[in-house]
Amino acid sequence: MRFFLCFVMVLAFISCVARKPPLPELAPDQQAVVSQLGLNPLEIRVLEQKPLYEFTELELDHYLAYVHATVPNLRDRVMKFGRKNIGQPYEIFLLGEFPYELYDPQPLYSLQKSDCVVFAEHTYAMALSRDWPSFFQTLQAIRYHNGEISVFTRNHYTEADWNVNNQWLVQDITHELAPQYVQPFSMEIDRQRFFKTRYGLDREIPKQLVDLEYLPYDKVESIKTQLQPGDFVNVIVGKKDDHLWATHVGLVAFGPDGTLHFLHSAKPQVREEPFSAFIQRYLDNQAERLEKDLPTLRGFKFLRLVDAPKVSVER
Repeated sequence: MRFFLCFVMVLAFISCVARKPPLPELAPDQQAVVSQLGLNPLEIRVLEQKPLYEFTELELDHYLAYVHATVPNLRDRVMKFGRKNIGQPYEIFLLGEFPYELYDPQPLYSLQKSDCVVFAEHTYAMALSRDWPSFFQTLQAIRYHNGEISVFTRNHYTEADWNVNNQWLVQDITHELAPQYVQPFSMEIDRQRFFKTRYGLDREIPKQLVDLEYLPYDKVESIKTQLQPGDFVNVIVGKKDDHLWATHVGLVAFGPDGTLHFLHSAKPQVREEPFSAFIQRYLDNQAERLEKDLPTLRGFKFLRLVDAPKVSVER
């Protein structure tokens, strides 16, 4: 009986393997690149079918070289890496400075999970890099002011830190998209209170007042043709007292039919969806949130991905 059961299991395994579709072959130009780079053709064929969040660091190193050589356009690479991470599990407050510092003992990178900022940063860094060392360096240049790794130099505030310190990578185009529709808002940034509350760290830092603009959510349809794949998106929310801030980020994408899409990391995983669907989810409970003085959707900021960014790191 035991022999019979084992025999049946072996047959089932062989049948499963037999039904597994063969790996697609590489095109001749892709095969030439793989040969030139000294990569394993079978590994690249496997990686082309494998979700990015299941890669090892060594696999990513090989795949970065391959993609950089076969996808010459930066925006196309952003879309390739971003979409290859669709389905990646979401986890908030994912990264810190370990092993460089211990104030926030989370690691400096994560291939397996992301939150909205981590997803955008990793996608941009991969699209700009040819190998693992350049990816890691570029990632830290995006995450930190001048690439200096420290909890104090991390770009904590999207509006006042990330957007400003990454002007070498993305530039705010919100106003020029529709100057007749943009709405102004101001933010008071209290970094001293933030570091004390979040990390128990004392440092004298003056408050900062930042003047900004956003495009109301009902005007997005009017500017969609001006956007480009890979542009950076800030989702702006606010309360009754006009306290506005960026609560979420992601990337501009377009569907096969040209529909404006939002590519982003949110519970439970990375997804690509029509912009209209993302907006509608907010609007479905907007009245209830407004009544309870919870943040409601106000609009978006859009930042243009620079065509040929040069990594900004001062050493």
